[in-house]
Amino acid sequence: MIIGIDGNEANVEKKVGIGEYAFELLLQFHKSQISNLKFQIYLKEPPRMDMPPPTQNWRYKVIGPKKMWTQFALPIRLFLGKKPDVFFTPSHYAPRFSPVPTVISIMDLSFIRYPELFTKKDLYQLRDWTKYSVKNAKKIFTISQFSKNDIIKEYRVEPKNVIVTYPGIKQNLELKIKDLNMNDLKKKFGIDKEYILFVGTLQPRKNIEKLIEAFSKTDKDTLLVVVGKKGWLYEDILKAPQKFGIPEKVKFLDFVSDEDLPSLYKNALCFVLPSLYEGFGLPVLEAMKNGCPVLISNVSSLPEAGGDAALYFDPENINEISRAIKKVISDEKLRKEMIEKGYNQIKKFSWEKTARKTLEVLQELGIRN
Repeated sequence: MIIGIDGNEANVEKKVGIGEYAFELLLQFHKSQISNLKFQIYLKEPPRMDMPPPTQNWRYKVIGPKKMWTQFALPIRLFLGKKPDVFFTPSHYAPRFSPVPTVISIMDLSFIRYPELFTKKDLYQLRDWTKYSVKNAKKIFTISQFSKNDIIKEYRVEPKNVIVTYPGIKQNLELKIKDLNMNDLKKKFGIDKEYILFVGTLQPRKNIEKLIEAFSKTDKDTLLVVVGKKGWLYEDILKAPQKFGIPEKVKFLDFVSDEDLPSLYKNALCFVLPSLYEGFGLPVLEAMKNGCPVLISNVSSLPEAGGDAALYFDPENINEISRAIKKVISDEKLRKEMIEKGYNQIKKFSWEKTARKTLEVLQELGIRN
């Protein structure tokens, strides 16, 4: 059986969100070693060095033109080349036409629930392509029960056709993780005192402005360290520290490498994710894995990620966010209890489980074809 995969989301330098999901699945598929299974990975650019190496059962097909790739280049190759038995795209965007059964992944429907947080161009593309992809997909993967319910409600999909595969946690076995202490963090990132941490793309639905306002009310002599690349409509986030009178207490670090990020978690007093909406929230598991107490919103899928190991708050209530931060950073015993609960919570998740369930569905469809 041949499984075709759109590998473009994984084939990027800085992998976050859906890029990380796609990359981790490819790594696990490559390790699967199922004798009767072959993989064809379709790309618009040559595979990066960190992509799984080609083998007899793992081939890359670089095709063009790059412009409108999903609508033209990919469908043409699927029709004219050796057809896979099933095609999987780990994103919203299925090929515009496909001669074989197609499966897609949808992380969340934030563009439906919060359209005002997206640019018009992005919103149109997300709505149009996702609607088409859902209509033509045989199965849909998603990363939480919350997102599954949202997809069923929005697109009237049969529940049996939406499969929840929780994401896992990066093992970083191939990376030389740098165990940085506070002195190292001061030299490398300018972090010169105790801090709380946010990790995520700078965009409105992450609710970072309210986090900064809530942090401004905590009084304690700490920093708020914000890690994440700029997304869309990020300008007001960068202005927020000045707006709330704490420009010297908020440090934006942009993208941080996988080698350095664990140390930022390990040395933080706590990790705070005040999102208005999340398909899952991978940084929650990353924080727990690295022994960092987790404070998160009590909305969308986040309770599925945090379980009983996190402290929850209403993301619309600035005073509630502030009280939660104060409670955790002033109570060392509570932080230790949360860290232990976090270690237990992350045992529920692994990319190996995610990939195994994904492959089972793909194989079943391929056999039917």
